[in-house]
Amino acid sequence: MTEGFSIRKLGSIPMRKLITQLVVTALATGLMSSAIAETGKAKAMPKKKKVNPAMIPVQDIEGLPRVLLIGDSISIGYTVAVRDLLKGKANVHRPLTNCGPTTRGLEGIDEWLKTGGAGKKWDVIHFNWGLHDLKYMGSNGENLAEPGSEGAHQQVSMEDYVDNLSKLHEVLMGTGAKLIWRTTTPVPEGAEGRVVGDSAKYNELAAQVFEGSDVATHDLYSFALDRADEIQLPANVHYSSEGSKKLAKDVVRVIEEALK
Repeated sequence: MTEGFSIRKLGSIPMRKLITQLVVTALATGLMSSAIAETGKAKAMPKKKKVNPAMIPVQDIEGLPRVLLIGDSISIGYTVAVRDLLKGKANVHRPLTNCGPTTRGLEGIDEWLKTGGAGKKWDVIHFNWGLHDLKYMGSNGENLAEPGSEGAHQQVSMEDYVDNLSKLHEVLMGTGAKLIWRTTTPVPEGAEGRVVGDSAKYNELAAQVFEGSDVATHDLYSFALDRADEIQLPANVHYSSEGSKKLAKDVVRVIEEALK
């Protein structure tokens, strides 16, 4: 054995201590790698989006009339409250989407009428298109463009709106349901991508489409306009939670009249 060298020592570190340090280091490295891997998995896993209660399918209660609500985010906002108010009186359905402008209505109406089960009869259909038709788009399809800016145009022109709404009217008439046209709610000052007063113009066009037909008109435009300061969000076409509940009460009023 060479002088100054011991099998139990390596340099100045005792062999047992060295082995212990190596084991601890290996364990720590393994745990850290595992933690990093788990963190990577956590980041990779997308967060579950909260489902809007209005978009949850409804199971029919036998013996109750069937009501279909068609409309954009305004109707989405009052859907749950309408269901609650008509609980035990009617099965209230809606397409599980924002029904957007009349162009989207033409694309989706046949499928939407199958909501809750193909072949089932509708007793009342409460419907609207308008706020998405009258909003301004940019020259390259930009959403909510500044009205008056270069290339900005309404998503659906007044002429096309009348044509589209007439076609939708024909489809809805074929259901045999009592039809209720709900007027388009007001555009307030400062609302992005829309012009104050356009709702009234589009409502006038809709009135011409339904004139002389059996379609009833629910003037939610006037109801909302009279209470705008109380229920509508500032510079926004949408409504507060409590505001949507007030709209719902008026929606229920006209639906109950139709169900009589």
